[in-house]
Amino acid sequence: MLLTRHAEERLVKRLAKRRKLERVYSELWAFLDRSRRIDVNERVVIFTDGRKSLVCARLDCERLSLEEIKRRVEGLKGTYRCVFPDKRLARETSPIKFLSEIPDGVYCFYINREKRNLYIGSEEPLLAITLRPAKRREREKVNRESSET
Repeated sequence: MLLTRHAEERLVKRLAKRRKLERVYSELWAFLDRSRRIDVNERVVIFTDGRKSLVCARLDCERLSLEEIKRRVEGLKGTYRCVFPDKRLARETSPIKFLSEIPDGVYCFYINREKRNLYIGSEEPLLAITLRPAKRREREKVNRESSET
């Protein structure tokens, strides 16, 4: 999952309490673990724990082998915000250095050169738009499901 600047600010304010990238992502993944996924439509996904909701948009990606991904990022200069949710890695580093920590396989690949973001993972990438208080219907869905189990 990639973050807009707004979503990152909200996560820092409401969950992480610190701006360090690893801390923000570890709190984000903890939130996702305790949340329920709601597919609103083909582009929008909401994760909610009954109190807060994370609104996300799906991003288009390519399925590539790790070797092909390495060829694609070979000429990139500078640091990128790199995310690999399978091992829960999130760092600001050079893409080539980051790829050395990823096992061989076929992954969803997304890169935004303008924003300097790189996503590699087994699932399609999502862009977190905002973290907001849960709406009534989202709270009711979570409460209804927890009482059923």
